[in-house]
Amino acid sequence: MSITEIRALPREEKWKLMEVLWSDLSENEETLESPGWHLATLQATETRWKSGEEVPMDWSKAKVELRTRCA
Repeated sequence: MSITEIRALPREEKWKLMEVLWSDLSENEETLESPGWHLATLQATETRWKSGEEVPMDWSKAKVELRTRCA
């Protein structure tokens, strides 16, 4: 499937495709490596958390916010 074909898919189909890809990629967790930027992002979040700048959010509310941003 080409990038052009993926871009032409409806949003719901893109989500399904992403879920299938992630399931396949994460099937063997021992070989799954986080990208280099991931540790830096986690460390920055931890710094904000410790300073009080980062506030936890209920997962159900976070999903609504993410869906609103991505719509």
